[in-house]
Amino acid sequence: MSDGAHRPKIEYVIFDMDGLLIDSERVYTEVTNELLAPYGKEMTWDIKAGLMGKPEREAAAHLLSFFPDLPPSFSIDYYLSARRALQDARWPSVQPLPGALRLVRHLAAHGVPLALATGSQRRNFELKASHLGALFGCFKGAVVCADDGLVAPGRGKPHPDIFLVAAERFLGRDVGAGEVDEARVSEAQRSVRAKGLVFEDGIPGVQAGKRAGMSVVWVPDANLLSLGGEKTSVDEQADLTLNSLEEFVPEQWGLPPYDAEL
Repeated sequence: MSDGAHRPKIEYVIFDMDGLLIDSERVYTEVTNELLAPYGKEMTWDIKAGLMGKPEREAAAHLLSFFPDLPPSFSIDYYLSARRALQDARWPSVQPLPGALRLVRHLAAHGVPLALATGSQRRNFELKASHLGALFGCFKGAVVCADDGLVAPGRGKPHPDIFLVAAERFLGRDVGAGEVDEARVSEAQRSVRAKGLVFEDGIPGVQAGKRAGMSVVWVPDANLLSLGGEKTSVDEQADLTLNSLEEFVPEQWGLPPYDAEL
């Protein structure tokens, strides 16, 4: 879509976090490759693309499946423990990505209902967010993490559950459960879903947003975009792809325009 002529008027917005709002995906990549380097292995972007947005253990299992000749000691538990120690030292210095602070603060200031839906564990969210109150304070506690017990095991992205939980539990929207084309989802619930806008950087997250019946803005890392993306159905294509959140034009979605720059 090139303009806002045929876009739905958005009434609430749900953001992913890692690699979208904050520069944390770089940390995941650097730390993982530090651990793999002694074995002559590397997590390339074609591997990383399939991990983004997935729950921690599921992502780790997917990663290690590419390296079956690693020693038995390099187990999922070892990898997650070693990675956690290295990451924990870096999270307090992670910074917002371009355009993130401006967009989130703008929407919050204009009373647009906001929620955050992340595949991160709650402890990791706290480590990443504690020094970025100007950004994460805008969500006023409307945050769903992978281990909050609100999303059933095995139902992380690309399943739509985390976005539906965010909309229903934290934003008070009657969106029901299940993928948008399931018979148990009423027409009224589909209509409510269509008023939601999801921001994502990962392909599984884009799929989850579309399966939820919401509009999706995809802001992929340039390395991911260069791969050409994974094959998805027409119904799971993002409604808009941007190089940066700085390029987003709120009024094209019926949202308040940015104030004029002074």
